[in-house]
Amino acid sequence: MTNIEIKHEEDFAKILQLEEDYVRKLCDDIIAVKPDLVITEKGVSDLAQHFLLKHNISCIRRVKKTDNNRMARAVGARIVNRTDELKEADIGTGCGLFEIKKIGDDYFTYLVQCKDPKACTIVLRGASKDILNEIERNLLDAMQVARNIMVDPYLLPGGGAAEMALAQVLNDKAKSVAGVQQWPYRAVARALEVIPRTLIQNCGGNSIRVLTALRAKHATQGNSTWGIDGERGVVADMKELGVWDPLAVKVQTYKSAIETAILLLRIDDIVSGNKKDKKPTVEDGPTSITDF
Repeated sequence: MTNIEIKHEEDFAKILQLEEDYVRKLCDDIIAVKPDLVITEKGVSDLAQHFLLKHNISCIRRVKKTDNNRMARAVGARIVNRTDELKEADIGTGCGLFEIKKIGDDYFTYLVQCKDPKACTIVLRGASKDILNEIERNLLDAMQVARNIMVDPYLLPGGGAAEMALAQVLNDKAKSVAGVQQWPYRAVARALEVIPRTLIQNCGGNSIRVLTALRAKHATQGNSTWGIDGERGVVADMKELGVWDPLAVKVQTYKSAIETAILLLRIDDIVSGNKKDKKPTVEDGPTSITDF
């Protein structure tokens, strides 16, 4: 903040003139590179808007830093902090159309028809805030699934088919192990069957009957892609339905579940910190040698 002390009446006019000259110089630096649109994180005075509008230059002010970075990536521009450092190479020429649309009661700025954009925006609309939040969560989940597939391009059949196939392999392995060492295999196989059983219960099917039919399918060679149809609650081939899960998610899920089970098994005892409500009295007698 700058403090100015004015003693004469004409000093105020000089200060206004200095301010106008400075704003004009900033606008002249911008006008020299001939942009169509100026985007800034700060405010833009009415005087600056007047100078820019005379040269058909639109201006968007008070943009968030994150939005500014994304718009710069979308149009191929470079963010500059000083107008005297502006060069024609800093201007983003990748945007084909700049327009403003009114959606509901709000106005939105669109930079569309961009050449090779490095960022984009998805506009979501909902009847209420709760619905909009739910749509946003579903969209984020879908984008994360797409990201996982791009990073690790391997898929597994969904609908509990992968879990059931793995449970079948573990049960077959348990039959070849003697003694109590076979029970960890059977326990993990039984835990994996929770996924298809839950899918059956969610769609209102008979969990015992359908799960038995699914076990019979996986007991036959070549039926590893059979799982639960989440709409009808019956056994179906996930390859025909087109239901797939990313391998990266499945691997991380199995690792986390096994590590959690190992962590719980390592707990030897639980120490309770609750205090006893009953206090020893004279009739009860001494509780230890320290009571004498």
